Amino acid sequence: MEIKIISKSGIIPRYETSGAAGFDLAAFLEEAIVLMPGERKLVPTGLFMAVPEGYEAQVRARSGLAIKHGIGLVNGIGTVDSDYRGELMVPLINWGSEEFTINNGDRIAQVVINKYEKAELIQVSALDETERGSGGFGHTGV
Repeated sequence: MEIKIISKSGIIPRYETSGAAGFDLAAFLEEAIVLMPGERKLVPTGLFMAVPEGYEAQVRARSGLAIKHGIGLVNGIGTVDSDYRGELMVPLINWGSEEFTINNGDRIAQVVINKYEKAELIQVSALDETERGSGGFGHTGV
């Protein structure tokens, strides 16, 4: 699959290993950003993509930043729709206890491309019964 991309930095993201599911996004900054504990900021990447119809680009946290520094995405996983043509911006949050500095070129998130299906939503008056029923959070025990 090909994805057309514009990069203000001139650097095209890449998969770091042959088995990598995602490619990294780097910050595109004129000056460093300091993220204080509990603070959220939208971090620019300088990237613009044309995701093919029927696919989405999922923006995800990088595990190393999460475990080492408590840096994650405000919304857990972000979706870039196929009709979006704006700059990819990453909503980061500092869940850690110390300030964290983001410099230009730092890898701040990753993107995984996923195929999706559109569902036809049909209003009905009742749903079929299942063994689980409406049992939710923790209903099966420990």
